[in-house]
Amino acid sequence: MLDVCLLGTGGTMPVKNRWLSSAIFRYNGRCILTDCGEGTQIALKAALFTFKPIDVICLTHFHADHVSGLPGMLLSMGNEGRTEPVLIIGPRGTRKVVSALRIIAPGLPFEIEIAEIENDEETYFFDGFNITAFRVKHSVECYGYRIDVPRAGKFDVEKANANAVPMKVWGLLQKEDTVSFEGKTYTSDMVLGSPRAGLRAVFCTDTRPCESIIRNCNGADLAVLEGMYGDAEKSDKAKTAMHMTFSEAASIANSAQCKSLWLTHFSPSMPEPGQYLCEAASVFPNVQIGFDGMRTCLRFYEE
Repeated sequence: MLDVCLLGTGGTMPVKNRWLSSAIFRYNGRCILTDCGEGTQIALKAALFTFKPIDVICLTHFHADHVSGLPGMLLSMGNEGRTEPVLIIGPRGTRKVVSALRIIAPGLPFEIEIAEIENDEETYFFDGFNITAFRVKHSVECYGYRIDVPRAGKFDVEKANANAVPMKVWGLLQKEDTVSFEGKTYTSDMVLGSPRAGLRAVFCTDTRPCESIIRNCNGADLAVLEGMYGDAEKSDKAKTAMHMTFSEAASIANSAQCKSLWLTHFSPSMPEPGQYLCEAASVFPNVQIGFDGMRTCLRFYEE
């Protein structure tokens, strides 16, 4: 299962009951933090998460409302006893930005590894899950992130016997791609059925609608997309500022056949985004207005 929690749902500046952009994803005890706006530390503690298990931090872009909480977050991770390396993924220039922010966060007890995204789309592989960064359409270089948890097929006894796979390696082939035993090599596809549906979650803010979002949201269990403006009359302003309206985000979820949509990154000029929910629901019914601390647990579908 994949835990998802919105930590901050604000855009541009924090307002009452709304910290700046951030979300956290947890799988198998490992945490992925997407963006780290001002107040992320407070929001994370309020949501009863801890700092130490954060293994990966994904930055969408370098506007202050998405990165200003990073120095304090790194310090808190160190203060909670983290010593393992932390990977920070972000656009070109991430190394320079992180180095500058660390002027007020020196002497960390763990190493920071930097992965600067060089292409329009790049995938990073981890134990049990993958993170794909994809370029979106904003006023500066900006990326959305797709988190996939793949799921292998079920063990097939008949298939294993037909391929003369010894019982002693059956268990190993359910965990590893290849196993050598008594001078022969056996592969997992000799004992497993077709891959089953995994889990997919997408986090994407600060962008105009574009094909890359639809493609990466395809079939997502949950898409967390920005809804900077709820009122359709703000569509011209959204185009100028390179953001999206509620209905535009809903249209993406509908085209991508997502299972559910959370809206986030609300303009400070919109204190009550819920009043515009009908604009999105008319396009994509399974949509919710995000709020700080909103969470869910995505589970595998049994076949």
